[in-house]
Amino acid sequence: MSTQPPATRADWHARLFPHGIPPLWCPLLTHYRDDGSLDHPRITAQLCHLAPHVNGFLIPGSTGDGWEMSDAEIRELLRLAQEQTAKLGLHLLIGVLKTEAGAACSVLREYGRELPAELTQHATRNTPAFTVCPPKGKDLPQETIRNALAGILALGFPTALYQLPQVTQNEMSPETLADLAARFPNFILFKDTSGADRVANSGQDFGGVFLVRGAEGDYARWLKSGGGPYDGFLLSTANCFGRELHQVIELLLAGRRAEAQQLSDRLSGVVKEVFALVAGLPDGNAFANANKAMDHFFAHGSKAASVTPPRLHAGSRLPVEVIRQTVTALERHGFLPATGYMG
Repeated sequence: MSTQPPATRADWHARLFPHGIPPLWCPLLTHYRDDGSLDHPRITAQLCHLAPHVNGFLIPGSTGDGWEMSDAEIRELLRLAQEQTAKLGLHLLIGVLKTEAGAACSVLREYGRELPAELTQHATRNTPAFTVCPPKGKDLPQETIRNALAGILALGFPTALYQLPQVTQNEMSPETLADLAARFPNFILFKDTSGADRVANSGQDFGGVFLVRGAEGDYARWLKSGGGPYDGFLLSTANCFGRELHQVIELLLAGRRAEAQQLSDRLSGVVKEVFALVAGLPDGNAFANANKAMDHFFAHGSKAASVTPPRLHAGSRLPVEVIRQTVTALERHGFLPATGYMG
């Protein structure tokens, strides 16, 4: 094994993903017990359920309450995630979801003190990478965003950049990202949840940075194998439809675009309905709430109606009416499971 840090982006990719970068990633839900503590068995069960179809996970992401959890909760969750992803042979992106670049750097340095060799010189497929957003601020100039992210990338850790204007109130421009890609080979992946897709559609040269789409809907048209601009997906709905999204990818790769589009349309339909059901809920975010509503049925199957609705990080639970309408949407589109991964 090499004792030197990877010198190029291709080297980073080869070291971290010797069998290729997974085209489908999931920002895993975080499940809670009645007392608000992390539900380790449930989190592990969902991860094992998804593993045959989803090989990469962002933990914690926005869908996993990464902006709401305390540092102690995140550390507990990451200990579990690192243990289970290593056991299952899965790839892990650690979400460093901070609104200031200085805070993100502090977290990265902390991990660097604990795992210096694994994160740099001896990077392997079991090495986690990190995901960071630009600093928060509606009117931040691109130079400020670029300098903040350059400071994070200069730490030398394998890093994904996350376009999330719903939280940061800004967007990294294609020119900013092309500049960072040219300067930092450890910039390995870019996720865009904006829905505007300005970066992927810009025609800029990002030097082999792996581009994944985080916005939902119309899945078949966005991958390069289907004529789109993205290399893969990092989707909240992979929590519930990992198998089906994997099928869309495989159908596109096989040139079976009509079948991929048909499945994509069904997925888009149910996702649109359930996201509408959770719009306006006072706690959580739409990505987490919609997927918790659907995952309730994938976890418990036909028994789900008699199981208490999922707990949110804030302490409330999803309304019973949301659960009732979710089962109707899943059934209408042909996605209601008979049995659940919780047995």
